[in-house]
Amino acid sequence: MTKKTLVLGASTNPGRYAYIAINRLQRANIPTVALGLRKGEVAGVNIETEKIPFEDVHTVTLYLGPPRQEEYYDYILSLNPKRVIFNPGTENPEFYRLLQENNIEVEVACTLILLSTQQY
Repeated sequence: MTKKTLVLGASTNPGRYAYIAINRLQRANIPTVALGLRKGEVAGVNIETEKIPFEDVHTVTLYLGPPRQEEYYDYILSLNPKRVIFNPGTENPEFYRLLQENNIEVEVACTLILLSTQQY
């Protein structure tokens, strides 16, 4: 089973963890889509700026702080992912509850570490 992943908070800035995550997901041959504030491309993945209804998203990995997440609650729920990864700095108990009420797994972890330890 593929774990198609949406990187939310994607960036073309090589200093950003979202940029590094897209590169590592691609190297791990994990289908990747990305949503950010500005259009661009990282490792062959186009960064979209509109809330596209991507199909078959298994995992959403967040690179947005809690104040910016609320506008994406309904969007993420509409994708019906299996899990949402809250990377360091994105922890949000309010959103955890909403996801769990919709039978979506909450994982408070670092995508980069999960990938590097083959726990993704």
